[in-house]
Amino acid sequence: MNYLFKIQKKLVPELINVAEIRYNILKEVFNHQPIGRRTLARKLDLSIRSVRKHLDFLYDKRYIKITKSGTVITENGEDFLHELDNYMKEIKDIANLEDQIEEILDIDKVMIVPVEKDSEIINKEIGRFTSRFLKELIKDEDIIAVTGGSTLAQVAETMVFLEEPQDVTVIPGRGGLGEKVEIQANTIASKIAKKLGGKYKLLHIPDDITRESLAMITNEPSVKKTLDQLQQANILIHGIGTAEMMSARRDMDESELRKLKDKGAIAEAFGLYFNKNGEVVYSTASVGLSMADLKKINKVIAVAGGVDKARAILSVVSPEYHDILITDEITAREIISLKGGGNNKN
Repeated sequence: MNYLFKIQKKLVPELINVAEIRYNILKEVFNHQPIGRRTLARKLDLSIRSVRKHLDFLYDKRYIKITKSGTVITENGEDFLHELDNYMKEIKDIANLEDQIEEILDIDKVMIVPVEKDSEIINKEIGRFTSRFLKELIKDEDIIAVTGGSTLAQVAETMVFLEEPQDVTVIPGRGGLGEKVEIQANTIASKIAKKLGGKYKLLHIPDDITRESLAMITNEPSVKKTLDQLQQANILIHGIGTAEMMSARRDMDESELRKLKDKGAIAEAFGLYFNKNGEVVYSTASVGLSMADLKKINKVIAVAGGVDKARAILSVVSPEYHDILITDEITAREIISLKGGGNNKN
């Protein structure tokens, strides 16, 4: 941790406490706007009087607006929230956590989102960090592949429209699972592309079709054209699921569930199920990118958060296939604990 922050934490801890409260208020406003004072007070376990005082400060600085429907964040507020992200990472010594996870996973970069314990907005915060990182990463002519899932849906939701459109193409990295349309790869790809001002392609086929149908459908001209372009992607953002969660999303029957359990499956990515040692123990007939394809992609970014995802991250993420992991502080500490490093609390 930066020396000046250490001194500040020891000498004037009340200032850090105020900064944390205002940071958490801005995050709640960003993720639940418009939001009322009573709701903010309940979510943050603060008195209404305390919330009012902090909101008055943020309003005077033009970081928020107070409307009839509740509090909303301004553009200045969003920029300031990003500055506070970096401040809180210093205060919490998040850089040390990132270094530890990078060493454990042996990958190039780990980005950890500071969150409170049992936060309800972990996915939204990971989405916010990822969308900002993606905006800084992309350049014209990039081809970006995205998978489905609730975390990727938050990446698309929290991304803001660019003032200057970028000449990029966004493609779903997988077929659909017949689930809620909001978390399907097609929906996520189109929403991200629109916010970046780019183009998008759609993959109108299910992810879990039978092996007999797979060859026939993938050779259909329009599908083949999209799949061929998908192979040219230079950036991939994908989620990681637990085996239990993904088997439910795929509506697997009892015999398949027994196979997963017997084989010790704990994680899923790209239609493959992994055991605790990172070995593929079960696969589904699926359409889109495979793990082998990841080796050809310049930047592979895995995004996953929540304590229940810690084992899945350890199982799936490896230097052979991944460059970057974006997760949250609580999950990072759980990963370290699982590897025998304790909770590593400040």
